[in-house]
Amino acid sequence: MVGHFRQGMIVTVPLPLWTLAKIPTGAAVHACIADHYAAIAGGFVEVAPLGDTSGLDPEQYNDTNRMRLHVFANDKTAQAALIAVYDNLGKGASGAAVQNLNLMLGVAANTSLAA
Repeated sequence: MVGHFRQGMIVTVPLPLWTLAKIPTGAAVHACIADHYAAIAGGFVEVAPLGDTSGLDPEQYNDTNRMRLHVFANDKTAQAALIAVYDNLGKGASGAAVQNLNLMLGVAANTSLAA
């Protein structure tokens, strides 16, 4: 999403669920994502309730390492969209690299990172 703001980002990833051999419902996709991120102690990712449009402000997480994921789905057409809201300057490649290294080493995701 491009807009008149100095930083912050909204990224949309379309999910053509109809291309899968076993088509999941939007609720199943949401539950899988929510369960995954809930299991990461000290993580920075929050998953919005299914279909929740609140918090789609690209500047919401400016100057933080946080991210909010939204799942929107249409079960009739077997399509979904995953939408991420985060600060592209706050998270950055170096912060993401440190966080991924923490996860690979089995230490808390927030080691050496500020929220």
